[in-house]
Amino acid sequence: MANLTDPITCLPGIGPTRAKLFAQLGIHTLRDLICHFPRDYEDRTKLVTIDRLETDKPACFRATVMSAPRTSHVRKGLDITKVQVADHTARLSLTFFNQKFTAGQLQYGREYVFYGAVSGDFIGYNMTSPVFEALDAPPVATRRIMPIYPLTAGLSNAVMVRTIAAARSVCPDPPEILPAELRRTYGILDAERAYRAIHAPSTMEEAAMAKRRLIFEEFFVFSAGLALVRALREGKKVPPYENTDLSPFLASLPFSLTGAQKRAIGDIIRDLTRGSPMNRLVQGDVGSGKTMVAAAGAYLAVKNGRQTALMAPTEILAEQHYASLSRLFGPLGLRTALLIGSMTAKQKRETRAGLAGGEIDLVIGTHALLSDATAFQNLGLVITDEQHRFGVAQRSALSEKGRDVHLLVMSATPIPRTLALLMYGDLEVSVLDELPPGRQAVDTFLVGESMRKRINAFIRKQVAQGHQCYVVCPAVEENQELGVKAASVWAETLAQTVFPDLRVEMLHGQLKGAEKEAIMAKFARGEADVLVATTVIEVGVDVPNATLMVIEDADRFGLSQLHQLRGRVGRGEAKSYCILTTHNRNPETVGRLKALCATNDGFRIAEEDLKLRGPGDFFGSRQSGLVGFRVANVATDLETLQQAQQAAAQWIDRHGQDSTPEAEALRERIGELFERTAPTLN
Repeated sequence: MANLTDPITCLPGIGPTRAKLFAQLGIHTLRDLICHFPRDYEDRTKLVTIDRLETDKPACFRATVMSAPRTSHVRKGLDITKVQVADHTARLSLTFFNQKFTAGQLQYGREYVFYGAVSGDFIGYNMTSPVFEALDAPPVATRRIMPIYPLTAGLSNAVMVRTIAAARSVCPDPPEILPAELRRTYGILDAERAYRAIHAPSTMEEAAMAKRRLIFEEFFVFSAGLALVRALREGKKVPPYENTDLSPFLASLPFSLTGAQKRAIGDIIRDLTRGSPMNRLVQGDVGSGKTMVAAAGAYLAVKNGRQTALMAPTEILAEQHYASLSRLFGPLGLRTALLIGSMTAKQKRETRAGLAGGEIDLVIGTHALLSDATAFQNLGLVITDEQHRFGVAQRSALSEKGRDVHLLVMSATPIPRTLALLMYGDLEVSVLDELPPGRQAVDTFLVGESMRKRINAFIRKQVAQGHQCYVVCPAVEENQELGVKAASVWAETLAQTVFPDLRVEMLHGQLKGAEKEAIMAKFARGEADVLVATTVIEVGVDVPNATLMVIEDADRFGLSQLHQLRGRVGRGEAKSYCILTTHNRNPETVGRLKALCATNDGFRIAEEDLKLRGPGDFFGSRQSGLVGFRVANVATDLETLQQAQQAAAQWIDRHGQDSTPEAEALRERIGELFERTAPTLN
């Protein structure tokens, strides 16, 4: 017998070339193969007669071959093979293109089962390249529930079915990790039956039962892993902070904190004084004041003899934080420094020397902070801004540059609580659900192309008043298939035809990092009137003078993404506006966009987006910090998620110290799912 960890090349017919195709699907081992689950099923169990076949609707039927296959060579690279089949109700012509060998397997007078879709009209019907197998042969491609797998170019579904069957014939399925008591309580299949039924179900109902078991298992493993991570963190002891006096810090602020900011700072103080590492997410809408909450944490760290590192995703955002925090902390005696890639070698050496020597209290930087050359004398607090731009490994790498380090992460992406529990399940969450006084709501309007002249006139009016405008396009280059505005083309049109007297700049993700930073800095300095961009500006520098955001083909974006883009304006004292344009007249699409116009509450928008589009708008990849699920879908499987979370919490509480086979298997699965060393169960 083979092992789950064996490479798929141990299977017959899987050489280096085909293995590369499987690798494109993330399949390297037999476990990967067995855990490559169908995305759908085709019910091929029902046989119909030829006269009952419906045009363009695939179906199974049994028929006898009435003529020997005949092949015609049409031209170079094209052979056509035809054969007649019939049952007691009608005849049907079958056509195979460049499949002479396959069609040649059909024997005159023998009965087969076919699967395919007819095409044609009253003049005559035909079926192209149906799947077939002899009536007396074991059902492989017909007379069964056929799993349909995610594929890549060069791999057919038939090859995937055969390969997975071959793997399961020589290798045991993944071990059972769910105790019998838990399976009985929640009415789910055991592992052996679930893995058989997911790949080869007898009925569609059995396939659904198998899928539910595997969804439950994924959520259970993930929830149990998070519970263990929390338990380990809470069990770790660190010296509690003793100085929690924020009076000098609060007195230096030129404004009063909101109630939400005060609550979040209170959460941070409790974390820093309880004697275990802080792992906290401060989640709030654009402009809700997350930076001041983080600044309070940095102030406390310094007053307790520890250094703070704040990591931002872009240089311009790091520079913005440095400018505001150095002004704030300078009069308080805190020493602040900047560390970014574009600094000179001498500047970097000086900053790193100051960190290593303890002469810098707070450093603000980008990925340069992760460099091996960056060392701290006494790092005590790590803050990451726009957390979804950093993975778990990056925030951990920075934390490992100190001892007894506390972690504070900030996110301006409002996330429904259900998703927050998954994305940041190892973190405590503080929500900033209030905006500071004076922060204005952005008036949002949905318009069609017929309003183009008025849009352009409004842009010109804002510029005439001394303000600046963003114009966001969904694509960089022109694409006729997409039929949407491209930033490169639209920027040229605006600059040369519509606003030849205005200063128009273009920004998109294909530019080099230094170019992007330079263009954004130019706009921030007021040296451009209109910035035509893609979603690269979704997370960017504050430009208080920008008062108008025009989003072209707004139906191409998710609601949460539109809300993030809208957050680029309304950051100053002047009234700000967002205009959404669309050609789409679909009532559902229009209703979705009108929902954005009706509210500036990012959390309400996020809940609506989750219902309409699923979690894809929140999490793009594993880099976001969310563990990738194979079959589970957060948006559609919420009930199963809640059951699994409850079951995991109860199991950890009652059996967390067990050393049973299920516990050992669970520990291994947690390690695989999180892609890092799993917490032990004993």
